[in-house]
Amino acid sequence: MVNRKREEPKKGEVEVVNAKDLLPKDGQGSSSPYVIVDFDGQKKRTSTKFRDLNPEWSELLEFTVSDPENMDYEELEIEVYNDKKYGNGTGKKNHFLGRVKLYGSQFSKRGEEGLIYLPLEKRSVFSWVRGEIGLRISYYDDLLVVGDEHQHPPPPPQEQKAGAPPPPQPPEIFKSPAVMMVEEGYPHDMMMNYGSAHFHPPPEILNSPPPVVVIEEPVMMHMHVEPPPEAEPPPQSQQQQHHGPPPQQQQQHHGQPPQMSQHYHPPQPQEVQFMADTKKMQMGRNGGDRVRVLKRPLPNGSDQYSPKVINTNGDKNKLFNGSGEHIRGAPERVHPYDLVEPMQYLFIRIVKASKLGPNESPYVKIRNSNHSARSKPANYRPGEPTDSPEWNQVFALGHNRPESSTNGTLEISVWDSPSEQFLGGVCFDLSDVPVRDSPDSPLAPQWYRLETGADQQAQPGVSGHIQLAVWIGTQADEAFAEAWCSDAPHVSHTRSKVYQSPKLWYLRVTVLEVQDLHIAPNLPPLTAPEIRVKAQLGFQSVRTRRGSMNNHSASVQWNEDLIFVAGEPLEDSLIVVVEDRTTKEPILLGHIMVPVSNIEQRTDERHVASKWFGLEGGQGGGPGGGPYCGRINLRLCLEGGYHVLDEAAHVSSDFRPTAKQLWKPAIGILELGILGARGLLPMKSRAGGKGSTDAYCVAKYGKKWVRTRTITDSFDPRWNEQYTWQVYDPCTVLTVGVFDNWRMFTDSGGDKPDYRIGKVRIRVSTLESNKVYTNSYPLLVLLRTGLKKMGEIELAVRFACPSLLPDTCSVYGQPLLPRMHYIRPLGVAQQEALRGAATKMVALWLARSEPPLGPEVVRYMLDADSHNWSMRKSKANWFRIVGVVAWAVGLAKWLHEIRRWRNPITTVLVHMLYLVLVWFPDLIVPTGFLYVVLIGVWYYRFRPKIPAGMDIRLSQAESVDPDELDEEFDTIPSSKPPEIIRMRYDRLRMLAARVQTVLGDFATQGERVQALVSWRDPRATKLFIGVCFIITLILYAVPPKMVSVALGFYYLRHPMFRDPLPPASLNFFRRLPSLSDRLI
Repeated sequence: MVNRKREEPKKGEVEVVNAKDLLPKDGQGSSSPYVIVDFDGQKKRTSTKFRDLNPEWSELLEFTVSDPENMDYEELEIEVYNDKKYGNGTGKKNHFLGRVKLYGSQFSKRGEEGLIYLPLEKRSVFSWVRGEIGLRISYYDDLLVVGDEHQHPPPPPQEQKAGAPPPPQPPEIFKSPAVMMVEEGYPHDMMMNYGSAHFHPPPEILNSPPPVVVIEEPVMMHMHVEPPPEAEPPPQSQQQQHHGPPPQQQQQHHGQPPQMSQHYHPPQPQEVQFMADTKKMQMGRNGGDRVRVLKRPLPNGSDQYSPKVINTNGDKNKLFNGSGEHIRGAPERVHPYDLVEPMQYLFIRIVKASKLGPNESPYVKIRNSNHSARSKPANYRPGEPTDSPEWNQVFALGHNRPESSTNGTLEISVWDSPSEQFLGGVCFDLSDVPVRDSPDSPLAPQWYRLETGADQQAQPGVSGHIQLAVWIGTQADEAFAEAWCSDAPHVSHTRSKVYQSPKLWYLRVTVLEVQDLHIAPNLPPLTAPEIRVKAQLGFQSVRTRRGSMNNHSASVQWNEDLIFVAGEPLEDSLIVVVEDRTTKEPILLGHIMVPVSNIEQRTDERHVASKWFGLEGGQGGGPGGGPYCGRINLRLCLEGGYHVLDEAAHVSSDFRPTAKQLWKPAIGILELGILGARGLLPMKSRAGGKGSTDAYCVAKYGKKWVRTRTITDSFDPRWNEQYTWQVYDPCTVLTVGVFDNWRMFTDSGGDKPDYRIGKVRIRVSTLESNKVYTNSYPLLVLLRTGLKKMGEIELAVRFACPSLLPDTCSVYGQPLLPRMHYIRPLGVAQQEALRGAATKMVALWLARSEPPLGPEVVRYMLDADSHNWSMRKSKANWFRIVGVVAWAVGLAKWLHEIRRWRNPITTVLVHMLYLVLVWFPDLIVPTGFLYVVLIGVWYYRFRPKIPAGMDIRLSQAESVDPDELDEEFDTIPSSKPPEIIRMRYDRLRMLAARVQTVLGDFATQGERVQALVSWRDPRATKLFIGVCFIITLILYAVPPKMVSVALGFYYLRHPMFRDPLPPASLNFFRRLPSLSDRLI
């Protein structure tokens, strides 16, 4: 027998292409470089290039990855040396020419890698290096099939001795918990199961701190406690799967099944086998920290618009039902999601039925004391038997277990939808339903006989069996994400989902030249044709300026860059049109279409060759084989070295470039627990005029969007969902918004946009490392009628990262944006236009998901209208400037008090300090820095205790004028009557006049400084030059310390020796001429 084993070792490839501008270190004005690549304990070397400062290698080095799961954390070190063998014989060692250090997370999949040039770095402070090295870095999975021809087959089961013990299992080796990360958008199966009843980890594993694990998958929550990846899974007990009715006799091994109620006649006595990983609730278990949330919002007062700390002391391990109410009498349990409250649900998985009575389209009805649900009808294919329908649905009912719930029952019945005929049912006692805790394995469904009720003894057509599973769990259960929830019955638009923004690129189109155009000959004399090029990509359209004609070659030249935003999967085509706009009606001279997927990608500033494209569809030609219309020279490339901004720069959540090979490793993990909301206002009216709110929450950080489930008809919804993100830059912002769901009523009310309730921004850099912040933030919305508080949202946030490790601290010294933004910067107006296009593309992408994120949600989360004109924002920015310079104003006031001798003791101390600094000038700089240190230590007492939310006082939203608000919400172009527009225009003119006056005053002071030596006022210039000459003689003759003491004491002299009028120097300066008298 041949035993075949599949192995998939991962291989890493590093192609050393070339290097540029290396430093000569062989003593003869050159170098003979070679490269050493070190990865995963393997070192490989390239060949030596003799005396070449710009060597070309193009050598491929291959490495075997020993641990593919931890490949992202392996260092790739590339060092360049000068080979001493090719020098002048004086070198004793190979001279260091530079190095580059990367990580395994920057490897690209084979076929997707690009040529990247990295600057060579120093090895130490005294290293002298320069130049850059070109690399291609990739990985691939190598599939191997290993066979063993000499392996004997195992003995058949009947030949084994009865009662023989199972073969011994190798001992499990536990290692310290590791930190594992999985990239966004690339799901991996990294969950390991502890779900065996026979497995008991040693105490040191149970008591050790849990590893930090991030699984960036499109699931609702993420696990935080997992066994080490090196540990072998425990032996699993074999489970028997039944595809038909179960046998009448079956031995019970692991527990009793849920008992039938007396209202149904049970089938023949039988014992049903459950999974080994189900267990009852254990009393007195100790858990970790949990969050107890206030039941009612705090009373309104002066701080009703400020964030509040939620009390987390005591009652940390309580269980809550699906409605967010505490379950009295329930024992404390350990919950793996430590930022949210565990909510208890009753799960029912309906799989299929067998040997049903005659039916057309059966469905399952579920009912308990608090909830009822109904499955979808089973549809049969033509010719398929109607006695074995399949549903494969999971229901999650909010479970409440009071102290006296000993007779609670769960009824599951099967009905035929056209005739509403009863086909049978089963009933369970809720006190016997098992409890499943993660990371237990899923509960195995069992077969139950369908019985008729006690009051339906004569009911015909009741027969068959139904396969189902019933258990009690929390929102941590993997079945919860796709289950029908009792608090969110509209399944299609109420489930929690994770979305990924599309991968966006900047497309650079450089229009160089057009030749051989068919221009109309009937132009007026001395009139040059106005030739322009218009490029269009999707909804984006950009036109060049007027081209310059070249009479010698009959060509039109531009050399102008047009930039677009392109989103993967790059299915659009770039359309370039050449137009003659000499007359009122533009004349088409030709066009081309270039698929974006065929355009070259680059990650740096390397040169991209231009191409000539033949024009089609001009005046004399057509598509295909028409006459020749001319040709156009374009340089096209997709820029992967830029970060495509889709958010405002000051509230951006990501600054990584588009090309993944340029990403730096993550520095930490951001965890968000969305607990719930309190005191939401009614957003819609139901039947009878009753107000209701169907709220859901959206959080956005980086490329990852998360959406909680919608809690229907609740003013105090409890979500209790936890999500995680990888943090690459701490100077980023997490945005959380709350919305009222209208799209779940699309069948009846049309496609009405979701209404915004409010949002909160949390800057990651303001969070202390590894600290949990549990706060309540007000939800504020600015309407045309003024500021309105819509309720409060309760969040728990933790930023898990090493606090002061070099990788974390070095981020603060790196550029905020990628390198290409500084080498080839984009204009401010151009960036704003591209941001609008990127926002629209993200909105279109997320609107195609299910459930969709509407454009109004995306625009509100991305602050798409942040740069619109607003008088309120202008006032807010002015007061921000005043707040920034307030310290200088305070210092000036303090000096004024010192000069006035209001406090003589303080003034005398300042005199003494001034004498010390003048006599020992070396102490000035250290004293200044010491003063800054003392200020920082003093303000540590007043540091923010919680992350700040929206500030209505800073936003000038407390007492905003209604007309200014109406102007802020006005459209462009305006939709208001002419008299209102005239009034607003006059108000803007008055404001502009004040700004004009201030700018004129600034210009006047600068021109007076210039007039000191410009001889515009000869007498003033003579006086100034004479005074400067006298000061020069004095400074040459008198020691500088004496001059400094004299000037300082003169400035601080007592008021009795001071004239109340302005000093002569200020009067002289104010009399200097400016250019304001030349203005018309």
